[in-house]
Amino acid sequence: GGKSNIFVPGDIFEKGGVNFSDVSGNSLPPAATNLRPDLVGRSFRVMGLSLVFHPYNPYCPTAHMNVRFFYSQAPGSEPIWWFGGGFDLTPYYGFEEDARHWHQTAKAACDPFGEGWYAQCKETCDRYFHLPHRKEQRGIGGLFFDDCNQWEFERCFDFMKAVGEHFMPAYRPIIERRHSMVYTQRERNFQCYRRGRYVEFNLLYDRGTRFGIESKGRTESILMSLPPQVNWRYGYQPEPGSPEALLTEYFLVPRNWLQT
Repeated sequence: GGKSNIFVPGDIFEKGGVNFSDVSGNSLPPAATNLRPDLVGRSFRVMGLSLVFHPYNPYCPTAHMNVRFFYSQAPGSEPIWWFGGGFDLTPYYGFEEDARHWHQTAKAACDPFGEGWYAQCKETCDRYFHLPHRKEQRGIGGLFFDDCNQWEFERCFDFMKAVGEHFMPAYRPIIERRHSMVYTQRERNFQCYRRGRYVEFNLLYDRGTRFGIESKGRTESILMSLPPQVNWRYGYQPEPGSPEALLTEYFLVPRNWLQT
């Protein structure tokens, strides 16, 4: 069950979506049990909120946010629960100002929960949003966490809420800075080309996509995150020294954006 809210098109966003899902069953799909064999044969309930925004302007980045709660129980055993989620940014043209702001806001969400927590969530995000077959990152990262149950329930819940509440302060100022920048068909073509990486990750590696498909959720809602226009170019290489080359050579290399 759940609810999907999709908007296309708008003045700034070519496509966006806000999905709430509430899925339960008597046994978990392989997307969950492959990493947690102790969950095989247990009943479950998973609730999540997912957001994705694909702007028109190539100078505006795509953004994604997800928070979720997992609960599982078996007769005669203690329930298993955890929170997960995070947010990440996928630029097509890089700006250091935007990258710093994004990660400063991500750190602000983590700081009340302990020293080193931001660094841990950032490293997990960099590791997760990676395309092994391309040997590159999907974007500049942000926060990603799973199996969050190391604190008492209320503190874990507070952290999940902090992630959700910091998403708009992280993303909106970037959109306000970039949405009116002038661009040409060249930038638009490159945006559509780079969107292909977004599609590849979501279809090949994203655990949420696999979980949704394997649990027989609504396909339209599961694939809501895909951009509306994409292209692939065989063997494409950006011109050396160009802004397009700078994206992969500099911005898509994991780094400490708070020190650049």
